[in-house]
Amino acid sequence: MRYEGSVFRPPSEADSYILQATIGCSWNKCIYCMMYRDKKYRVRELSESLEDLREAGKLVGRQVPKIFVADGDALSLPMDHWRAILNEARQCFPALRQVSCYAMASNISEKTPDELKELRKNGLKLLYIGPESGDDLTLKRIAKGSTAAEHVEAARLAHQAGMEISVIALLGVAGSDRSAEHAKATADLVTAMDPEYFAALTTSVIPTTPLHRLEEKGKFHLPSVEQMLGELRIMIDEARPRDAVFRTNHASNYLPLAGRIPRDRARLVTIIDSALQGKVRLRPEWMRAL
Repeated sequence: MRYEGSVFRPPSEADSYILQATIGCSWNKCIYCMMYRDKKYRVRELSESLEDLREAGKLVGRQVPKIFVADGDALSLPMDHWRAILNEARQCFPALRQVSCYAMASNISEKTPDELKELRKNGLKLLYIGPESGDDLTLKRIAKGSTAAEHVEAARLAHQAGMEISVIALLGVAGSDRSAEHAKATADLVTAMDPEYFAALTTSVIPTTPLHRLEEKGKFHLPSVEQMLGELRIMIDEARPRDAVFRTNHASNYLPLAGRIPRDRARLVTIIDSALQGKVRLRPEWMRAL
């Protein structure tokens, strides 16, 4: 099994085998992100991906229930790669119940409805989509590459194919000047995308990123912790998915939360209010990570 550089995965993929079928991110322009800036995007040779699957299958194949296909937006893989990878995965991992990957809205829209249905039929069950914000001005500022409406359409296409989606929001990414608009628009976007899973992460300004350069020039101001908890409160209180598992279990967050929306909305909001009143201890800075 071979890996190039740092490999990232969602917290919920901790028990997954990670197959690095692409290197880097095909977009790689988001101004806050440093995960793939040291890599030039490319699709790995299919033979290498299949060899890695076979090797992992021999070592731990009967113990692995999930596979996460990396790197940044592996849905960009061409269909011949996906067909071969999913077929090999089923053979090498007899307990396999889910294959997942990160996906940009544009990656989803570039696949035809029939291709998405074929991927789902062959095992690609879950797509992690990170719009980060539902506010179009913020999406433009952070160079996300797609609008809120395009994310809604991507969610529709994924659901039409029978896939589940996990939507990722980023607290603080709009800066202090647009914090309230970001929170409200993101709640609206979650409602429109209607994900099975919804997660929030917290912005960290990483040296060498474009966002860091904007901060140094005084053109970006990270909201206070209280402001970002306020964003989280609005998102939970106003988002209306039919039934979404909600988590803030990523290491970047100050306040780990878990529940379902709408079932646990009142409880989650009460915890946030208690945190804002200083009654709930927040994760200290030294324990936060990317």
